[in-house]
Amino acid sequence: MLPKNRMALSLGSMAWCVTAALAFSLLTAACNSSAPPASGTVVVDEEHHDSHHWDEHENSAWHRFLAEKHAQDHEYAAAQKQEQSEYWNWRHSHPD
Repeated sequence: MLPKNRMALSLGSMAWCVTAALAFSLLTAACNSSAPPASGTVVVDEEHHDSHHWDEHENSAWHRFLAEKHAQDHEYAAAQKQEQSEYWNWRHSHPD
């Protein structure tokens, strides 16, 4: 049997490891999410120095953009920065 102070240290270390593992898994899940931006989210278009409200209409435009360039369908949040930039260039030339 471990002395009291060693047992407390062991339980404290175990609790820390479990907490760290849980935090890591939650953070990784959030970063790898391929869901579209939440409706009402403001998406910044750095190249054009403006911002856009992401809603169902914008999400629909995103999927039209992908269809026009014959790209595999995926969500905006999963796209690389380059593709997102291409989208905003396309979007500015295809207004509503």
